[in-house]
Amino acid sequence: MLIGELAQRAGTSTRTLRYYETHGLVRPRRSANGYRVYDEAELRVVHEIRALLAVGFGLDDIRPFVACLRAGHASGDVCPDSVAVLRRKLAEVDAYLDRLGTVRRRLHDQLTQAIAQREETCLRTRQRTG
Repeated sequence: MLIGELAQRAGTSTRTLRYYETHGLVRPRRSANGYRVYDEAELRVVHEIRALLAVGFGLDDIRPFVACLRAGHASGDVCPDSVAVLRRKLAEVDAYLDRLGTVRRRLHDQLTQAIAQREETCLRTRQRTG
């Protein structure tokens, strides 16, 4: 299939496919007239790339998943290098969630304190005017 058809079937643009190609993630063959020609397997590779990008993986993180698919596996996440990337990414997400938990607790405490101070101020104002 040509680049336009792959882009349409993958739900992306030809520009994006050329970008993936420059990063070595997508591999077209060249026809005699120089057109990019893609095998059906490249559609699976592009879907894998887009799915991984959508959940926050970078292009370098994606390489092992693509290599795993190219090695003939039904899924890009079954090879040892892919598993290592998944473990590292999960650790990053866990660390981020811990930081968010800390921020949430601080915001909650600050809000609770602000409400208490506001109520105290209102109560004092009412007592003086009442």
